[in-house]
Amino acid sequence: MMIPTELIEGLKARYAEPQRHYHTWDHIEALKRHFDSLDGHWHRPEPVLWALYWHDAIYDPTRPDNEELSAQLLEEEGAAHLGADDLAFATEIIRATAKHEVPEGLSDDNRADLSLFLDIDLSILGAPEPVFDQYEVNVRMEYAFVPEEDFRTGRAKVLKSFADRPAIYFTGEGQSRWDAQARRNLARSLAQRNA
Repeated sequence: MMIPTELIEGLKARYAEPQRHYHTWDHIEALKRHFDSLDGHWHRPEPVLWALYWHDAIYDPTRPDNEELSAQLLEEEGAAHLGADDLAFATEIIRATAKHEVPEGLSDDNRADLSLFLDIDLSILGAPEPVFDQYEVNVRMEYAFVPEEDFRTGRAKVLKSFADRPAIYFTGEGQSRWDAQARRNLARSLAQRNA
């Protein structure tokens, strides 16, 4: 289940773009560690892994269609390496990160894998306080072009949308690993924004 070196090198160049502060190769490596730690939970690890590497390959904070463009990039770059069914599932995972919702109509195995992928992508919300706080700083840097008041309002809306979910994470694994800390981090961050 190796991704060709030349594709990885191309991705590393993308993840090193100057507008990125959180959505960097460090983010990919963090998700890969979670992916590896959940070995045995994945039904279709190969397409999940390709989705992991490409899910933020296109990242321009001024655009609303990064996930779609990242999925299209994987369709181009992965076509010679993945079977059609695996490629379709990998790009479906990427597209699901736009709203962080599990789409309808998935098989049980695909639903389980996509849900767990969304959970590891949001694991940062349940990170230890210093890591979460640095994440917040890095996201602000990515949106440096947004005036402070507009950013505070928009960011609070995003964080509240997660805090208001009955469960932030879709899987038992995600809930047990990150939910309690995520709720503490979100409450603290929202309280600071409302201060």
